[in-house]
Amino acid sequence: MLQPNSRDELVFLPLGGSGEIGMNFNAYGFGPPSRRKWIILDCGVLFGREADTPGVDVIMPDIRFLAEQADNVLGIVATHAHEDHIGAIGLLWPMLKCPIYATPFTAILIEGKLEEQGLRERAKVKKVPLGGSLTLGPFQLDFISITHSIPEPNLVAIRTPLGVVAHTGDWKIDPEPMLGEVTDAAAIEKLGDEGVLALVCDSTNALQAGHSGSEVKVRDSLIELIGTLKGRIAVTAFASNVARLSSIGEAARRSKRKIALVGRSMHKMVQAAKDTGYLKDFPPLLDEADAADLPARQVLYLVTGSQGEPRAALARIASGNHPNVHLGKGDAVVFSSRIIPGNELPIFALHNELSALGVEVLTEQDHFVHVSGHPARDELTQMYRWTRPRIAVPVHGELRHMAEHARLAKSLQVPEALVPQNGQLYRLAPGPAELIDEVPSGRVHLDGRVLVGEGEGLTKARRAMAFAGLIAITLVVDSKGRVCAEPAILLEGIPKPVHEAIRTAVDDVTRRTKRADPDELAESVRRAARRAAHDAWGKKPITRVTVVET
Repeated sequence: MLQPNSRDELVFLPLGGSGEIGMNFNAYGFGPPSRRKWIILDCGVLFGREADTPGVDVIMPDIRFLAEQADNVLGIVATHAHEDHIGAIGLLWPMLKCPIYATPFTAILIEGKLEEQGLRERAKVKKVPLGGSLTLGPFQLDFISITHSIPEPNLVAIRTPLGVVAHTGDWKIDPEPMLGEVTDAAAIEKLGDEGVLALVCDSTNALQAGHSGSEVKVRDSLIELIGTLKGRIAVTAFASNVARLSSIGEAARRSKRKIALVGRSMHKMVQAAKDTGYLKDFPPLLDEADAADLPARQVLYLVTGSQGEPRAALARIASGNHPNVHLGKGDAVVFSSRIIPGNELPIFALHNELSALGVEVLTEQDHFVHVSGHPARDELTQMYRWTRPRIAVPVHGELRHMAEHARLAKSLQVPEALVPQNGQLYRLAPGPAELIDEVPSGRVHLDGRVLVGEGEGLTKARRAMAFAGLIAITLVVDSKGRVCAEPAILLEGIPKPVHEAIRTAVDDVTRRTKRADPDELAESVRRAARRAAHDAWGKKPITRVTVVET
């Protein structure tokens, strides 16, 4: 390990995932401020919600600060394969052009994302074996196996000349994880014995008492429940929870049902699991179109869309728009998942659509069909007892989760705790942990195939049009500034009773105006049209006026 010089600093910079659940992006820097080298742990996304970000499918962090010094970025290291940890790699890699490191299962899924963006040949993913290590400049990284709701999650021990950071990624303590390795408690305890400067740790369930629960108990419950159902069954779960898919496969086998996968991400995840040696005993799969010809009691669909995503397979089934899968009276849908905060309304709407078809809807409120992949308070306490850090750094949670996590850490006698915010740069060593700078940060939206900054106004304009519609007016004026044709008025999303008031207001302005500067005329007409709409309707539509000079 290199010896630090007097100007070296170890710094931590979250650009996503602090104060929110999703879009995880954490950077660590080492060296003097003028010659700092960086590594990035995770590069994830959030998914847009139509009510908040209409037309936006994916949201990712604004990484311009690091992109401007891309030559100093040594690599992206993925802790595991969830979308909120790897989903932005294919979209943001061209700004960094650095190596990517991941364990085998995660690497396969990252390669798929690079393939989608046409980057497979340019961006190389370097596979790290389970329990492996790598050195990137002043950083030595050790991968320690933990448990979560996806294969191959890793706590990454980041060793530097100024101390060791234990970066947990997402985790829980599951003594019977069904697939993959158990948490390597001995390695984590050894890390604590060596001395941990900072524990950068998942906060998702910091408000939840007790323990998150084990996958093996969910398997037993699913087998029992599915064995009692008579009609067609659709089970929806996070496709990435391969252990859960394995349990559903075993339940199908015992109830003598054939499995059909429905949804692109379900096919992709099952294939990746098989390619890396997981799901070895998964039952043979039936094409979804062929499953429709079987008796109802012989069919089990594994379906995407547990969070009410409007374009996912389950939403299309519920609306009657799926080409091959149809459910009705006597059938059942099992939601083997939790409701992610913020998704309540679309999920409940989905439940109602399914109920209207006569489908029985079964959730974790009705049966024991889900456990969380994140640590509750007892598990957090155990992690602090193992690692004994000097500094607690809660991440991956809303502010209330992170604040409660920090309080828990202080109650466990951790000397320092900081609650970071995206875009804030913190010095971890030397000296006490402290905020030292703020860097440009924010969000970038994938709008169709185009990346646009959050502040470019598209979302605000679309929300305004959704709320109050659009008025588009074209005026034709002659060389002297006189209106010489009937105004062309386009009204979108505005009730018919309001149309006449708008047309009358525009006509009044154009009749009164004998000659005028085109810009002044356009502004007068715009204000009159908006005022008329507001007086008649109580809303102010987006209004655009174009003046054409003949």
